[in-house]
Amino acid sequence: MKPDIRRSLRLYVTGLVMGIADLIPGVSGGTIAFISGIYEELLVSIKLVTGEVPKLFFQGHFRKGWSLIPFRFLLSLGAGILTAIILLASTFSFFLKTYPTFVWAFFFGLVLASIALVLKRIRRWRSFYSFGFFLAALFAYVLVGMVPVETSAALWFIFVSGMLAISAMILPGISGSFILLLLGKYEQILDAVIDHNVGLLAVFFLGALFGLALFARFLSWLFSRHHDISVALLAGFMLGSLRKIWPWKITVQTGFDRHGVLVSIREINTFPASFDQSFFVALLLFLLGIVLVWYLHHTRLLKERRDDL
Repeated sequence: MKPDIRRSLRLYVTGLVMGIADLIPGVSGGTIAFISGIYEELLVSIKLVTGEVPKLFFQGHFRKGWSLIPFRFLLSLGAGILTAIILLASTFSFFLKTYPTFVWAFFFGLVLASIALVLKRIRRWRSFYSFGFFLAALFAYVLVGMVPVETSAALWFIFVSGMLAISAMILPGISGSFILLLLGKYEQILDAVIDHNVGLLAVFFLGALFGLALFARFLSWLFSRHHDISVALLAGFMLGSLRKIWPWKITVQTGFDRHGVLVSIREINTFPASFDQSFFVALLLFLLGIVLVWYLHHTRLLKERRDDL
């Protein structure tokens, strides 16, 4: 297989996993991008498409602007993300409702292992990085423990929700899906995807594009100027977010969703009630998440070594 085709296929699969992760409240597609080694390339690509390229087009330099667009990278990755969101939204909604402990256990292992790999990217550790790391962890821990609120159903707020959700989606450790949950919009957007509500999705995606343009530029600047402290903060966000995806929970507050169905609003983490068969299945999935992260990491290292030869 040609190197270009192999890379496109790898990017498509990465996008597929990113899309799946973004469907799970508490898990970030940005985490998948980070452990796959494409995170900073993704930020630079978004920055180009939302900044430099439109500027060149506006100035009449169409050929130069067109040549700067990383089509292969963005199309391969985007196709994977869209495939997951369009084709797998209902499937993962079913699994999350039917087997929540198993889903959380897998992603808990995946995120936990990712933290160690993210921290390894810090070139030179300084003492004040520890403060930033634990402060970010505390912020994320408090954030994911918040209770969803009632918000406006107006289209302008759908636009704002898109802005905030996409900003979280590209930030490792903070889930865009969870931000939608906090804003009371997760179920509405998921239903819109399943029901093909084009009007509502168009407003949401316009907000997402606007938020992406702003936040990706900020993150790209942050990584280029303050790489190590940025990585420490992202790892802290990921650590704090583990509170949300702990597999064993009990419901302490319930309410009705927009369809009148009784749902859990607030949960607290607990220990397994018994070490039965379901516990060992969850443990196996937890270990599978860890193994998957290390496999992806070592695959990427082998590829980088081959490229250097």
